[in-house]
Amino acid sequence: MTTRAPRPAAIALATATVLAMSACGGGGFDEGSDPTGQASGPAELTILIGSSGPAETDAVTAAAQAWSEESGNTATVTAAQDLPQQLSQGFAAGSPPDVFYVSSDTVASYAENGSLEPYAGDLSNVDDFYPNLREAFTVDDQFYCAPKDFSTLSLIINTDSWAAAGLTDEDIPTSWDELSAVAEQLTTPDQVGLTTSTEYQRLGAFMAQAGGGLVTDGTATADSSENVEALEYVQSVVELGAWSFAADLDSGWAGEAFGNARAAMTIEGNWMIGAMSADYPDINYQVVPLPEGPAGAGTLTFTNCWGIAAQSDNIEAAKDLVEFLTSSEQQLEFASAFGVMPSVESAADQWRADNPDFVAFLDQADVAVAVPNQVGVSDVVADLNAQLEGLSSGDPQAILDSAQSNLEAIL
Repeated sequence: MTTRAPRPAAIALATATVLAMSACGGGGFDEGSDPTGQASGPAELTILIGSSGPAETDAVTAAAQAWSEESGNTATVTAAQDLPQQLSQGFAAGSPPDVFYVSSDTVASYAENGSLEPYAGDLSNVDDFYPNLREAFTVDDQFYCAPKDFSTLSLIINTDSWAAAGLTDEDIPTSWDELSAVAEQLTTPDQVGLTTSTEYQRLGAFMAQAGGGLVTDGTATADSSENVEALEYVQSVVELGAWSFAADLDSGWAGEAFGNARAAMTIEGNWMIGAMSADYPDINYQVVPLPEGPAGAGTLTFTNCWGIAAQSDNIEAAKDLVEFLTSSEQQLEFASAFGVMPSVESAADQWRADNPDFVAFLDQADVAVAVPNQVGVSDVVADLNAQLEGLSSGDPQAILDSAQSNLEAIL
């Protein structure tokens, strides 16, 4: 699933699962499998996905069937109820799926314990993937698995609230100062100007705009002055009363608060397209790039790759399937079906033409950074998220100092 950034509990579970798999050392597989990774005769592939819903499951199933008909092989898709747990069980039993979703924040753990086949550098379309997406799935200079699609964060504006406040397109914020100003202007007794969650997966965009980040060139940089500046900015707008976190608006996530008109703006990803259409069709909205910070433009990206089990009997067929699934034509079909953006640059122009109201998501691809992918970072982020829940009245430096200590312990 690529539609929403992982929440802390999911991150912790995924990390624990991968660590549990490491105890298996990649073993427990059939010792009689072909060492070339290619079984004789037509391949029978199993695909395990973490689906966002029926639309994604149906689209991936249809694509697998189309590849099967074209290749003469068979590919069976299963939508996991709990992807990390089911992967863990499959590896422990020596029968993992041939192909499966892997998130960017867990790829290093899968690579370290030998679970992943490092095939992506051999694909014919390797140079078509966005460079930052290739980097997200590169471990020790090896490109392990092909990004299947991606999402970025943008600023989403309730256009009726915007007009009611007397704002026009000229007022769309392009800087932090402008964002806080319009958020304050949009705030009424019934509606706050801006809402987000407290997660790093949202607030980290401001770190990027300040020139910061949790890990830089393999070194922990969580306690940098840039990151402190970012969190202090967020805190200042909250103190103005112009920014409320989703939990403070009785909402499970910021999209819910925005959809229920409790907030005039939010910062979310392109999964909002489907959510707004399905759940809040009466809300008129506009998507614009995030404003720039002291260091310029920046946002976060969220992505999964098509992982191939290192001990699959059908590695060559699995690679052929992935090439089919990551072609620009197939990715555009996925985009139409369940709202993701293609991971290949060759599909960008057509995606823009098909989604003229949402181009801001794709236009920020070049300045989007992924959650760090070093082993153990997911646990650090989960702890950071727990501390960020108290950001409204907390000490940004202390919060980041704690994250720094945790990062230094694992890097």
